[in-house]
Amino acid sequence: MKFLDNLPPYLFFTGKGGVGKTSLSCATALNLVEAGKRVLLVSTDPASNVAQVFNQEIGNNITKIKQVGNLSAIEIDPQEAAENYRQRIVGPLKNILPSDALRSIEEQLSGACTTEIAAFDEFTGLLTNSEVSDQFDHIVFDTAPTGHTIRLLQLPGAWSSFIEANPEGASCLGPMAGLEKQREQYAHAVELLSNPQQTRLILVARAQQGALDEVARTYQELYSLGIEQQCLIVNGVMPESAALSDPLAAAIRQREQAVLQNLPEALKNLTMDTVTLKANNMVGVEMLSSLLKADCPLADLAESSLQSIEHDETLAAMVDELAKDDHGLIMLMGKGGVGKTTLAASIAVGLANKGLDVHLTTSDPAAHLQATLKGELESPALENLQVSRIDPVEETERYRQHVLETKGQNLSDSERALLEEDLRSPCTEEIAIFQAFSRAIRESGRRFVVMDTAPTGHTLLLLDATGAYHKEIEKKMGEKQRFTTPLMQLQDPERTKVLIATLAETTPVLEAKHLQDDLARAGIHPWGWVVNNALSVAETTSPLLQQRANQECYQIGLVQQYASRLALVPMLVKEPVGLEALSQMTK
Repeated sequence: MKFLDNLPPYLFFTGKGGVGKTSLSCATALNLVEAGKRVLLVSTDPASNVAQVFNQEIGNNITKIKQVGNLSAIEIDPQEAAENYRQRIVGPLKNILPSDALRSIEEQLSGACTTEIAAFDEFTGLLTNSEVSDQFDHIVFDTAPTGHTIRLLQLPGAWSSFIEANPEGASCLGPMAGLEKQREQYAHAVELLSNPQQTRLILVARAQQGALDEVARTYQELYSLGIEQQCLIVNGVMPESAALSDPLAAAIRQREQAVLQNLPEALKNLTMDTVTLKANNMVGVEMLSSLLKADCPLADLAESSLQSIEHDETLAAMVDELAKDDHGLIMLMGKGGVGKTTLAASIAVGLANKGLDVHLTTSDPAAHLQATLKGELESPALENLQVSRIDPVEETERYRQHVLETKGQNLSDSERALLEEDLRSPCTEEIAIFQAFSRAIRESGRRFVVMDTAPTGHTLLLLDATGAYHKEIEKKMGEKQRFTTPLMQLQDPERTKVLIATLAETTPVLEAKHLQDDLARAGIHPWGWVVNNALSVAETTSPLLQQRANQECYQIGLVQQYASRLALVPMLVKEPVGLEALSQMTK
């Protein structure tokens, strides 16, 4: 593996959830130990299985791994870190501020930015502590900070006064208010991150166009901040040996190789390694030690060892149930890379095929399905399907300019710089897109509106808290007059059906469960879940894919506990692009 050559002391693995960061960081740590190095493994992954890998309790203290000499580990629980962090900020204010103001601050501190900042607060202590670093040759971090967090750490130290003056315009600066005392430590941490002699950052992705486009954006953003020592690992690539006799495995490999042959321009000059798809989950020292090594041949699974999933509902059955109404809002939610756009399009096409009036709207940056659909909408059979696309970049820039022209007009240069950084947060894009989506929401009173890429519960509550829109309307309209706000419509199960999309893998399922909990805080309860690209209901004779299908059963069992209704969508030989292929998904 080329990424292991001439390693500096600090290694950071970064990438979307579910791409294999934890497995690769653990495998790297074991590889270094085999080479005689003293290694500390630091995990900030919410789905961390480091303790399970080594079959011992680890927790938030540096712990020697009993079965592996020269290896220690520490697990930083990001949710616990975020909660402790919130209490540090909110606790002293409890007897000072009214309850409404406290609730608003707590909501400001409940988003993903707070979790990331709190985790970074924890592991910079390890990064900059010479007593710790002197004990180890390498420190391997599972999950690196984003460019947004690093930029926040580089801002001038005027956070607290800015937030006091602009509480409604500081969705991500709010979490930064508790960090003032550690500014010197953070400056040192950022310096280490940008020193190629000290730090190497490993970008992890799957061989999918969307995933590699996302990694390219991450690379460019971090490079612009001075983090130049980066390399790429494409994980879970279908091996040629598995694709020789199975149509599904062959189709997956063909798609992946086509993507790898056409890497985004920004990634073409990076050192790149590929790690092949393995049959088993990466749990246990023996399994992880083999991850970065040559493949082992697979024996056919015995018929008796094949597991089956009890499932009654398909995506077609869900569409039949949705079609019982002749209008309504259908929202597809979930993390990037799980197939929300494909699922939203197939549901929209399925409803339109039943003769219903449908508007499909998406903010998918790739928009390949939108382009395909738009090209085929001249078909008289689907005159009742309207497709629109919201440009996230355009909408976000419009929203940023509006905020800068209103809230930013009387700010000093340093305060304006703070506000501009705050407006680069992921929350800003969600709010901007939701405002654009809101224009389509009112249509759902007379037709179906299928919406792809929806805001999280945190963003909805942030909108409601900072704009006080709902309360203002209530105050103006009084108790006797009827009114409906966008949030009220999303909370109404008769008007809105929320579907959570995920994959049958550990991290995507955990992230989807967090999303469901997040929505519950906003009074929104999902109508159902969809597990996409499920091998457990696909047609395959490949021993590799059959074994991975068996591995899915546990995760699908968890989803069945979380979901009021569940549809499993199989991994398909042919990608569902175009009206005919999308129609087949709901037949």
